[in-house]
Amino acid sequence: MKVVALVSGGKDSCYAMMQCIRYGHEIVALANLLPVDDSVDELDSYMYQTVSLLILVLAIKLLSAMQNAWDCHCSEGDYKDLPGKLFKQDCFAWGNFFERHHELSYKRTPGDEVEDMFILLSEVKRQIPAITAVSSGAIASDYQRLRVENVCSRLGFVSLAYLWKQEQSLLLHKMITSGIIAILVKVAAIGLHPAKHLGKEIADLESHLHRLNGLYGINVCGEGGEYETLTVDCPLFKFARIVLDDFQVVLHSSDSIAPVGVLQPLAFHLEPKELSTASCGSNFNNGVCLEEMTSVYEVEGDCALVVTDGSQGPHSLSDFTDTTYKVQMSKTDGGNTFSISCWLQDVPGSSTGVQDDLKVVLSNVELRLMQEGLGWENVLYIHLYIADMNEFAVANETYVNFITQEKCQFGVPSRSTIELPLLEAGLGKAYAEVLVSRDQTKKVLHVQSISCWAPSCIGPYSQATLHHGVLHMAGQLGLDPPTMTLCNGGPAAELGQALLNSEAVAKCFDCSISTSSVGFTVYCSARVVSLNLTQLQEKWVGFLEQLRDLHSAEKSGSKVPDPVLLFVLVPDLPKRALVEVKPTLFNMESTESTVSINSVHQACAPLETYWGYHQESWHDACLQKCIVPPHICTILLSITSEDIEKVCQDFTVADDIAHPHPLSHGQAEKIAKFCIYLINGILTENLFPWQDIMSMRIYFQTVVMGQMERLSLIFSKAFQEFSEINPDFRSSHEPTFNLIPVLGSGRSATSMDAVLTCELLAQKASQ
Repeated sequence: MKVVALVSGGKDSCYAMMQCIRYGHEIVALANLLPVDDSVDELDSYMYQTVSLLILVLAIKLLSAMQNAWDCHCSEGDYKDLPGKLFKQDCFAWGNFFERHHELSYKRTPGDEVEDMFILLSEVKRQIPAITAVSSGAIASDYQRLRVENVCSRLGFVSLAYLWKQEQSLLLHKMITSGIIAILVKVAAIGLHPAKHLGKEIADLESHLHRLNGLYGINVCGEGGEYETLTVDCPLFKFARIVLDDFQVVLHSSDSIAPVGVLQPLAFHLEPKELSTASCGSNFNNGVCLEEMTSVYEVEGDCALVVTDGSQGPHSLSDFTDTTYKVQMSKTDGGNTFSISCWLQDVPGSSTGVQDDLKVVLSNVELRLMQEGLGWENVLYIHLYIADMNEFAVANETYVNFITQEKCQFGVPSRSTIELPLLEAGLGKAYAEVLVSRDQTKKVLHVQSISCWAPSCIGPYSQATLHHGVLHMAGQLGLDPPTMTLCNGGPAAELGQALLNSEAVAKCFDCSISTSSVGFTVYCSARVVSLNLTQLQEKWVGFLEQLRDLHSAEKSGSKVPDPVLLFVLVPDLPKRALVEVKPTLFNMESTESTVSINSVHQACAPLETYWGYHQESWHDACLQKCIVPPHICTILLSITSEDIEKVCQDFTVADDIAHPHPLSHGQAEKIAKFCIYLINGILTENLFPWQDIMSMRIYFQTVVMGQMERLSLIFSKAFQEFSEINPDFRSSHEPTFNLIPVLGSGRSATSMDAVLTCELLAQKASQ
């Protein structure tokens, strides 16, 4: 991508540019925001560094890789007389530096300093339309990252933040060893004194900064405002380095514990350096070394550029609730948290594909939310199922017309997108399942910047959503975060990377997929069947064992029981991935809810009275469960052809695995009742009423279980009968379960042979 780099002259923005070049991007412009009053050398801004502006002008000229002869004795008085043709494209300057919006998540606020950045980058976009990305040096500040992402989103740019979430001790060392020479130009922390440390190189202070981190917890990279730097040399300065001849220290605060001071340059010059392999390595040849340079451009007012977000504007629900569609819905009976599903049957011939079908589906979900007095801001998670992954881009365009950041003031929901055999199940081309909360206490992690941390979510969906202690994580592909490309090496390699990405997200919530997971769903593309599934299984086991050993050695994190594990075989995944991982975690430390005494459930009728079923030893082989009393209950029930043969004496397992026997109506009814019997047993045993179920999915093979309409009627009838013999279960006029047609499922990568699998998540109701 062609990139405009936000530069402050400090170590972070310079190293961020070096990383952009490392990952194949081309920096074609630089952008900087300076105070309107150029006599002011320091402003208290949470967003921008403004120290040592005079030297910064030189640094920007050096970054332009100017090839003219430099005056080796440039000083404060004559820096403006340097040759003016600096860049292939322009460097911009503007700034008011007023913070008017104080909340962490930024919303457009006239007069705020973030709007100065918008004006600046709008002009960049106008003059250089080829630019598609913005580089910044954010390391740990959500405040800065979210504001850069907000501006990028409004202008259609991709945010590149390659320093984001990197461990700061290691990051500082990387900066130093990469050839960045930076001096301190501001100090504002205990242990850093203006008279002693200003003007010192970070390489000389590295050990001191680590000592201060151990003593007082300061950020060794200065992310907490402990210090600011100016880069006087780095590999991006191809022809000269800055030499500071004289300076004075300006004391802003004489506090005895943490005095604040800035370095004010008095005299400095440029020292030429030979253009050699050492000073201009091959890694930076395609960076900011530009052929022809134009003048520094100063933005002097509001930008007239009109930027659209690409959406088609507000929609009317009446547009998409066409009665020619047969819309089917389900809803769990949960109180505070519940799921809603919507799918289409008997799709009319007028449907042009996934766009029309998804509009109808999402419109009906939106209408149902409104009937409940809720909206998209109450949605925690969205499972988006489509019939053809080749239409993913079209589906996504439709999706963003409904679910937007403007509609979700508490954060956009997390999401996974999967291709399913919907047409084979007699459905339309789109199907949505949403998890909803009646309260507004969710916390989301939505990082849109491309970084080395974890894959970005460029668009209205989040990496993870935390609600009442349950962390609902978006589907994770085996993407290499800095390049956003699938890693090479087949399904095992993709699975390993997907798990690494999941762990990175989990760490942001102070938990781990190895110690906090209550459920794992691993979607496998149909293409993995022809590959080595044994390696996939071994990678799974080995990775989690390594993580557990690591956390055991560190004695960190609360341990929940082993999670339920489900492998699901589907036709295709986004980006033609082979594997997608979807973990669900429970972070006990993050929940403040208390269990209501009214939610305690007493066992009702003996289990053996339900349809004549009674406990047998082989039932345990069908079940997985993860119980975190008294909070969480996850259940996985897998039914294979062999299990069906035990339940239905008139059923015979097919000799040819590729052509299994379909179930008769009567046999399917027996299996539905058997599943309800087993699930009820675990819920009753662990004091969870059916009303605590947040989501209940039933994955099924159409070749054995038949089409979805038939199976929905069978399970609905079974639940109706169950309500008549179990007064604690309330039957609804619509299904309380979600049916998901798949190619196969199972408890390991090597045995995705279950013809029907029930996946259930329940949480105790809170007061």
